[in-house]
Amino acid sequence: MTDLHLTLDRSAGVRTGLERALREAITAMPPGTRLPSSRALAIDLGVARNTVAEVYSQLVQEGRLEGDRGAGTRVAAVQPQPAQMSPSSLQPEVAHDLRAGRPDVSFFPAAAWNAATRQVLNTRPREALQYDEAQGSRYAREVLAGYLNRVRGVQADPDRILLCSGLRQAVALVAGALHRQGARSFGYERPGQPAIRQQLSWVGLDPRPLPIDSHGAVVGQLGDEAGAVLTPAHQFPTGVPLAPRRRTEVIAWARRTGGVIVEDDYDGEFRYDRQPIERCRGWGPTSSRTPVRRARRSRPACVSAGSSCRATSSTPWSPRKNSPTATATAWPS
Repeated sequence: MTDLHLTLDRSAGVRTGLERALREAITAMPPGTRLPSSRALAIDLGVARNTVAEVYSQLVQEGRLEGDRGAGTRVAAVQPQPAQMSPSSLQPEVAHDLRAGRPDVSFFPAAAWNAATRQVLNTRPREALQYDEAQGSRYAREVLAGYLNRVRGVQADPDRILLCSGLRQAVALVAGALHRQGARSFGYERPGQPAIRQQLSWVGLDPRPLPIDSHGAVVGQLGDEAGAVLTPAHQFPTGVPLAPRRRTEVIAWARRTGGVIVEDDYDGEFRYDRQPIERCRGWGPTSSRTPVRRARRSRPACVSAGSSCRATSSTPWSPRKNSPTATATAWPS
């Protein structure tokens, strides 16, 4: 048995200090070294025996120690190795970060945000703490449906809205469903959101880029793709809207092929020169279904909700046969 000479830093608490001291000591011990009993170590350090036993148990669970009843506690033969950071994964410090999607968060109204959060939490119904429906909060879906009907011209039914985490998940859900039905490729805007191409690839689809010009995405290049992800109101990062002729063209393609249009209404409401541009969903047939993504971000870490919704209809939903348009829209957090 090895005597341990530990320096116990109690500033963060006895247990935390003991864990840190033991982890550091273990790294210098050969495998199989037997440690003092919990009683002996507790007396030596002047701490409770239960504290030592809990720390031993924690380190056993982490794989750093091995403990058998009657055989004592020993240093494990194989120690877990910390993950090594590759040089490429380290973000260099910059004086001015001009990357897209990186706003100046110093102007974020944190005090007002926290006050609103506390107000909501203090006035919430008890049911809000229960497990909710798989589609998401009923109340949130009702509010979202009313907003879409009133402001964005989408016939949205709360029962046909699926709340998700944002555009990435919405694209993954739509693209994954199409891939399982036999789809092989999907169009996306280039330049555009890099995550879109990644999501399409991860679900097994072949991402096919659509170039951008002064009239928006060149949708005339769409062929046998199962669908396309578009930002008609405000293309990212160029800011150009999809021209009316292009909207008519992509709707005609969707009707002809049964393709799905995932419309991301990126900054669709942030217009200072005119009213928000009408969404492609309004140009399609009334029987179409509309997956909708709502993810307006007041700051990158505050994506509150996303959703996927379909317009009401008496016919069953089929992405390829019944859904020439499938749009994605953004809503205030």
